[in-house]
Amino acid sequence: MTETTKSLSGKTLFITGASRGIGKAIALRAARDGANIAIAAKTAEPHPKLEGTIYTAAEEIEAAGGKALPLVLDVRDDEAVQAAIAKTAETFGGLDILVNNASAIQLTPLAQTDMKRFDLMHQINTRGTLACSKHAIAYLEKSANPHILMLSPPLDMSEKWFAGHTPYSIAKYGMSLVVLGLAGELRKKGIAVNALWPRTTIATAAVQNLLGGDQMVSQSRTPDILADAAHEIFTTPSRELTGQFLIDDTFLSGRGVTDFDHYRVDPSKSLAPDFFVPADSIPPANMGPVKG
Repeated sequence: MTETTKSLSGKTLFITGASRGIGKAIALRAARDGANIAIAAKTAEPHPKLEGTIYTAAEEIEAAGGKALPLVLDVRDDEAVQAAIAKTAETFGGLDILVNNASAIQLTPLAQTDMKRFDLMHQINTRGTLACSKHAIAYLEKSANPHILMLSPPLDMSEKWFAGHTPYSIAKYGMSLVVLGLAGELRKKGIAVNALWPRTTIATAAVQNLLGGDQMVSQSRTPDILADAAHEIFTTPSRELTGQFLIDDTFLSGRGVTDFDHYRVDPSKSLAPDFFVPADSIPPANMGPVKG
């Protein structure tokens, strides 16, 4: 593979939920190559508990060397999704990569889950992923190296991944079912469809606010590990990598990465494993505290 194929210079990405966290990290990594990025997210005004808006993310992307198109988008609105993807292709002359990152989470048992909350999770996670993918296909077909990536888990159908938060798990696994089906539907078109999931918790607002506060964040890796893994996926020929459910560190290890400690928030802490990682997935690096 030539060095030029390892760059996303001039490529156009449409990333949902890119105003902060993992989506923004993927955007910034692409921006350093000189990519064009549509930031499709709901946050236009500053949120009291959540850092960043589509406009602050756009400023960071431009500062990193990319071109940004901030778009206010609710992925539950089918017509708005269609219009946003069309606007992206019109602005940048096409579309090469779709990242379905937007997601809603609530880790509660069914008895404690309002059905409206399930509807929200399903509409954003599963249906939003379907809608964005559906409307991107016609543009991706024209790309030289088209990719669709879901930030969703391997389809490990174990009871433990559902019990305790069945509504969320159904909505989240729905994204992965889209990977399974679309990879088959789009293989002949040369459009890669893959899933990427972290082995450990990632230092995001969701982890901070919903899962465990500062303690959990300190036991997490930064979003940069997912950004680097996504970059490796996007710079791989689409016909060579599709229908895969990738764990971030295992995938990077297979591509020659050996140092994972620099992704840790606090090297003195053991890493906290994330949900949905299959039991037979062996970590390629130490999960305990970094010694010395």
